[in-house]
Amino acid sequence: MEIRYEKLNHRNFCGHSLDEFRRHQTITECWRNVDGELKLVPNNFTENWPVEKCREVAAGISCRLEKDLSAFGAFCKNRIVGFVTVEHEIFGKSAKYVNLEQFQVSEDFRGRGIGRKLFALACSEAKSFDAQKLYISAHSSKESQAAYKALGCAPAVEVNEKMTAEEPFDIQMEFVLEQAKSADL
Repeated sequence: MEIRYEKLNHRNFCGHSLDEFRRHQTITECWRNVDGELKLVPNNFTENWPVEKCREVAAGISCRLEKDLSAFGAFCKNRIVGFVTVEHEIFGKSAKYVNLEQFQVSEDFRGRGIGRKLFALACSEAKSFDAQKLYISAHSSKESQAAYKALGCAPAVEVNEKMTAEEPFDIQMEFVLEQAKSADL
């Protein structure tokens, strides 16, 4: 099955582009701050985006494309099976960060290197804005954290308080863009 990667624009992405996307994850453990230390704790729930949520996410991306957001998609035939978005605004006091806002691979396409390639495209895009680091407000599930760590992400040196307040259980991470040497990381 051939996967094609494209920068998203209004010709290849719209409010219905994620209708067949499978954002599903069963979570059993999450990282939580327990007495000042991150520990894995039981936390059973399922995240599952219905088509309405997929359309809400797609509409949000579509209205910001080419304005204050860049996005890349992984396509299998004409279906988006993964996507990543990078905000254009640089922030931070100690480093020049850009936010990796969305990073998703459809459940039925995980484990094929699609996420690694999308992450590399996001890094390349962030470098084009003269950013030094990607900032990631990352899901705290054991699996999500393992995926980010496998890509080379680490705890954020400078924490974005606004993002922390919006998602208090997320783990604030960063990726130093100097690490991204090629399109394959």
